[in-house]
Amino acid sequence: MARKNGGLPPPKGAGPRLWRIAVYIRLSREDARCLDESESVTNQRAIIEAHIAGFDDGDEYRIAEEYVDDGISGTTDDARGGFQRMLADIRRGRVNCVIVKDLARSFRNYSDQGYYLDDWFPRHNVRFISLFHQPLDSYKEPQAMRSIAVPIQGVLNENHCAETSDKVREVFDMKRRSGEHIGSFAVYGYRKDPLDKNALVVDPEAAAVVREIFSLFLDGMSKSAIVRHLNGRGVLCPAAYKRERLGLKYQNPSVDPAKRPLWCAVSVGAILKNRMYCGDMVQGRYRMKSYKVHIQEAVPPEEWYIVENTHEAIISRDTFEKAQELLARNTRTGPRQTGLYLFSGFLRCADCGRAMTRSKVGRTVYYYCRTYKDRSKDVCTKHTLRHDCLEAAVLRAVQLQLYLAADPADLLAQLDQSAPPRDRPQRQAPAVKQKERELARIYRYKQSAYQDWKDGEISRQDYRRMAEDYEQQARALEEALAALRAEQAETGGAADRESPLLASLRQQETIGQLTRDILIALIDHIEVYENGRIRILFRFSEGPLPC
Repeated sequence: MARKNGGLPPPKGAGPRLWRIAVYIRLSREDARCLDESESVTNQRAIIEAHIAGFDDGDEYRIAEEYVDDGISGTTDDARGGFQRMLADIRRGRVNCVIVKDLARSFRNYSDQGYYLDDWFPRHNVRFISLFHQPLDSYKEPQAMRSIAVPIQGVLNENHCAETSDKVREVFDMKRRSGEHIGSFAVYGYRKDPLDKNALVVDPEAAAVVREIFSLFLDGMSKSAIVRHLNGRGVLCPAAYKRERLGLKYQNPSVDPAKRPLWCAVSVGAILKNRMYCGDMVQGRYRMKSYKVHIQEAVPPEEWYIVENTHEAIISRDTFEKAQELLARNTRTGPRQTGLYLFSGFLRCADCGRAMTRSKVGRTVYYYCRTYKDRSKDVCTKHTLRHDCLEAAVLRAVQLQLYLAADPADLLAQLDQSAPPRDRPQRQAPAVKQKERELARIYRYKQSAYQDWKDGEISRQDYRRMAEDYEQQARALEEALAALRAEQAETGGAADRESPLLASLRQQETIGQLTRDILIALIDHIEVYENGRIRILFRFSEGPLPC
């Protein structure tokens, strides 16, 4: 009779023994790629069951459970759900014998093999049987467990895994260097080419959202305001879009799968920083620490694999570079504001080099040196400057710079080339269609719930609750649809109209009022001195202009 603590049955000579067997099977990703039928789950199971059926020593053998890890690496036991479940059942006393086809099925990590065979299994009174590639039976032939061949086989298995990892990495690196896409999923805005799995093609619906994000950001909207704008319109975030619209089995590991994901500032920021949208293939930004430590680590940008012009661009390089300049600036959004302040990110203290901070006293806005205000009044001085004086001085300097330009036509050409795309009507059409599909689906659900109530499948109370929930969803969708259609009607043919800045410059070749568009297009930054003097560094001039 087996002991209650789940240990081994009585020693030999004490009568028949009962072995509660755990059949452990693992199919690695390498096995799946090679399509080696001898290593398949079915064949491992058949080999092990045939061996169990061949026992004729008078003991009783029962298969307690089968534990399978399909497509899982054996280099670490932490990631193998079946292996961990087997260990838990051993602790509970459900299992006192483990059978595997060979040592490589259980361990590809030499240190793990030594730990379980020499320590963990004996401590829990578990018999371990390996059928091939170093046959072992810790109960019938305990001396074989101490053979030098066992650790040697462990070293060989681990070395094989290391060599395989190196070869796979070499193949991937070669594909990265040639500009082939090797990721499981295409970046948001693209799809995998159905004719070439290593190439990308533009996804029109998602690409329109990417263009909108860049356009709104360059128009002065903060990332948080863009997030509210997209979520308010019901635009699916990248993770939800890949699952619901493209039908991909995609899951963001940082998002709870039970909750509907939404846009966030991190997602918007990642899109604004992603060079893939310029048509360049950027890969190798993350890597595993080693073939044994399955933890991702960030790779320095200088080690990324970047191949230019591998696929169709969604945004121009100039638009992308302009967005990077804005992202690098120290900008913030005011309380309850959707856009940035006029000079946000442009002002620097001429002495300490830190950004200026904005302060409002009554109805007057002032700028101060951030070092003086927040850190130390002994390191830097106040550098006070009124907003109205600054705006007037910068406007006058911009007008003078345009007047003195050797060839205003060249400046207009540069601005025209760098202007962000304005394709709002094209962006609105997919959103309207999506909302119409969602609304039709809600109505179908409501009709189905009514039919279930009539057929007696659900109670009247359940039907009322479901109907009320569907009504709320339908009202929200109808409001979103109305807002989108109104925006469509208002913009009309705006796709063919150029930006107000360029139109004004073409007609007047002058500027009457400062806007963030003008600052972004013309000015790199503005230095503020203690006496109220400013120094403006223009993007298209030969040198700074003091004021």
